[in-house]
Amino acid sequence: MVEVFKGGVPVIPTLERWYEEFKLEGYGAMIPFIGIVRPDNEIEGLSFDLYLPMLNEWFKKWQNLDDAKIMMAHSFGDVMVGETSFLCAVFTKHRREGFKYLEEFVEDFKANAPIWKYDLKGGKRIFASDRAKELPGAGLLD
Repeated sequence: MVEVFKGGVPVIPTLERWYEEFKLEGYGAMIPFIGIVRPDNEIEGLSFDLYLPMLNEWFKKWQNLDDAKIMMAHSFGDVMVGETSFLCAVFTKHRREGFKYLEEFVEDFKANAPIWKYDLKGGKRIFASDRAKELPGAGLLD
């Protein structure tokens, strides 16, 4: 299921572990995506709440692909500027199908994954309502 980390995701060890796990499974491509917290709007970082059972349920549909494997890691709690909050990798036989799956997965993640984002500014945690999407059947976590 989804790997979660308090604070920033450890990119290199996680990618190395995934690579070692799947390099002999017949995949010819491993295509990673690394989401780095950037210094927009003078934020110090981002903070995330997530509901793991719901997140794993969302992610489960991506585990039923016949010709690809997708791995994912995400942060909860505070992630400072320059740290990674989201990491995924798509494994496929060929690069073209890998890039297609990566695009679809990241777009679905942004639109539908049950993760709530807050800006960290001046030592305060401020709900990022301008970038929040309503999730059917889910409320906001305070």
